[in-house]
Amino acid sequence: MKYLILIAILFIQCKTASFIAQESIVPDGYNLVYAQDFESPQAIRDFEMTDSRAWKISPDETGSHTLELFGKSEYESRVRSPFNIALIKDLSVGDFILEADLSQSGREYGHRDLCLFFNVNSATNFYYVHIASVADDNANNIFLVNDEPRTNIATKTTEGTNWGETNSWHKVRIERNTEAGTIFIFFDGEKIMETTDTHFVDGRIGFGSFDDTGRFDNIKIWAPKIMDSNQGFFK
Repeated sequence: MKYLILIAILFIQCKTASFIAQESIVPDGYNLVYAQDFESPQAIRDFEMTDSRAWKISPDETGSHTLELFGKSEYESRVRSPFNIALIKDLSVGDFILEADLSQSGREYGHRDLCLFFNVNSATNFYYVHIASVADDNANNIFLVNDEPRTNIATKTTEGTNWGETNSWHKVRIERNTEAGTIFIFFDGEKIMETTDTHFVDGRIGFGSFDDTGRFDNIKIWAPKIMDSNQGFFK
């Protein structure tokens, strides 16, 4: 029993240390505009989902609460793009830095994924990063959804992303500069993808997956300013 408690403590310390180590790298003029650790059961109200029945607040192996995508959303996208999406309701930004802890809970296969959505303007206008085990035309890339099926736009990506054991945690960071058009994606401190694109210069931010399940925790978003936010994308 003492051994299990020690493992849990080390797990929490490792997860927390990773978060603290990276969160301070923020440009001048950026402010913390959103933070969520899901320790309150009301935290789920921050989000608008494609299907709220596929999401819940649940504890991980250490008892720390997370936002969990545990099922497949009953949602038909208007153009080919991910089905499982949870958008932050009252936040829209242009330039931003996002950091979050992600844990993939599905089986290992090429398209084993979790996704992050950003500069979301509507159900058919947004970017998302698809972080998957093996890269191909439809996986492990940055994607543009612009009133037609998603198109991969990364100018640099890896051959795949190692999610590791089921329920292991990883730190993901997105840096978006709309004036330069740059998008940088980091996984456990390593840049894994990048591109330049200016289709969308502001919008909402969200989390989810194309086909899989997983957990999200310790979300922090910094931005120089906040835009007006529209809701009701998925109705």
